Amino acid sequence: GDEQGMKYTIFEDSRIGKRPYQQDRIAHWNTRDALFFVVADGMGGHAHGDVAAQIAVDCLGSAFRNEAKPKIADPDNFLFRTIGRAHAMIVHQTQRQGLSAQDLSNSPRTTVVACLVQEGYAWWSFVGDSRLYVIRDGRIVTRTRDHTPVQMLIDSGRIREEAAATHPDRNKLLQCLGGPRAPRVEPTAHARLAQNDIVLLCSDGF
Repeated sequence: GDEQGMKYTIFEDSRIGKRPYQQDRIAHWNTRDALFFVVADGMGGHAHGDVAAQIAVDCLGSAFRNEAKPKIADPDNFLFRTIGRAHAMIVHQTQRQGLSAQDLSNSPRTTVVACLVQEGYAWWSFVGDSRLYVIRDGRIVTRTRDHTPVQMLIDSGRIREEAAATHPDRNKLLQCLGGPRAPRVEPTAHARLAQNDIVLLCSDGF
């Protein structure tokens, strides 16, 4: 990081899973006073998932570059607005390519998790099953709750967390960017960061 303000280290890693192509996108941007991270995990037929993930990352990144002067005035509003705009841009691109947003096997869709760090706080929002964790002294102090049927079963006490990995519906999402239904963007959450906290953003592959 920089001398006066935040001190930080960024580590990025991306590995191809079972598919022959990578549909994850990771990116970060910074100004003197703010850091912004995004992970998007694309879905849909070959090439369409990565299109959606790339649009999401580009859309969020350009919004940060336009509005971080040098920090974001209203983090809640910024995350809500830009994630909504990313969905609209993916749908627009879907229509331009003559793909139907209704055709879920092929329409470009993506998850997203985005985190803004400024003034000693992390602010985040997400859609789908890409996650944010805050890890302090080796313990998870907070994590996002996936938008999945399986997470709903866990939250209602019907299945145990350990059963989620093998549940037949584990890849189903309740919401995503792109597709026929606009996502309900999660209310932005935030947490005060302590020295040496780790903020981890990841796709479900992790």
